[in-house]
Amino acid sequence: MEQTEGFDRAVWRQMAEQLELMALIIPGEYGGAGHSYAELSVVLDEMGRALLCAPYFATVALAANLLLTSRDEPAKEEYLPGIASGRTIATVALAERQGDWGESGITLEATRTPDGMWRLSGEKHYVLDGHVADLVLVVARTRAGVSLFAVGKDATGLTATPVATLDPTRKLARLSFDRVRARPVGADGEGWPAVARMLDLAAVALAAEQTGGAQRVLEMAVAYARLRVQFGRPIGSFQAIKHKCADLLLEVESARAAAYHAGWAVAEDDDEVPVLASLAKSCCSEAYFHAAAENIQIHGGIGYTWEHPAHLYFRRAKSSELLFGDAAHHRELLARRIGV
Repeated sequence: MEQTEGFDRAVWRQMAEQLELMALIIPGEYGGAGHSYAELSVVLDEMGRALLCAPYFATVALAANLLLTSRDEPAKEEYLPGIASGRTIATVALAERQGDWGESGITLEATRTPDGMWRLSGEKHYVLDGHVADLVLVVARTRAGVSLFAVGKDATGLTATPVATLDPTRKLARLSFDRVRARPVGADGEGWPAVARMLDLAAVALAAEQTGGAQRVLEMAVAYARLRVQFGRPIGSFQAIKHKCADLLLEVESARAAAYHAGWAVAEDDDEVPVLASLAKSCCSEAYFHAAAENIQIHGGIGYTWEHPAHLYFRRAKSSELLFGDAAHHRELLARRIGV
């Protein structure tokens, strides 16, 4: 997390070559392993526990999912094998300065030149691992509507600037486009359905990651409550601490049930994926943030220090809560989706 890149390339190669994690949900015809979201949920759960610093979420949960939902077969054949092998780090540039994850927030302009080429002009903010991505899938607006475009990291006119954030374990960047040449992905004006589906899949993936982090901070809190002695007895023997830990256990287990059920729904291509995605994201966001905050409280003074990892989980919990919309946003989406 202390490096500008934000990850260890040797570990990234190990993830790709020995564990084949990047290939997990990519179909075999594109060089992938062809597994489902059930397996991905387990992997992301463990990554959340370990507080992994790597562009895995941006590459797999965002970019790979967007390509798979784009219905652009040539684009899939061109980009997915590189992602599956770990050679290509990819991300999606969606949100802009106002931080709106919806269709109305897309203002970056894509224009077609007389020679038939597409050019992008504008800025994208809050781009996960945008400063290290080899491939950026950009959501832009044309005269026909929202469209998707692919841009390589060396494209002329593209500037990627890392930005300082609350959470040093998940890197964000600001991307500036000055008439950058881009390759269209999918049909002109028909990009938003694929983006909307990707956002639901990303919410499910993030919920699984949040579950792993919440479980880890619960374990940290319980272990410290058994270890720390005050007034001649472990602090875990005091009723106030017992209640905190018991409440956290209930919330974490409930969050895990929601996250894994949503992952199962994606694996089964269930019609209720949009509903379950918002349910899982809202539930897991609140459970992780509450568990991370209570972990610091149970640790007391040591929990506030830089030397202890409790604050890093708190930072990840807060950043994940806001990513793709907070719990209130997803409850509103849930209400609309079930017709309330």
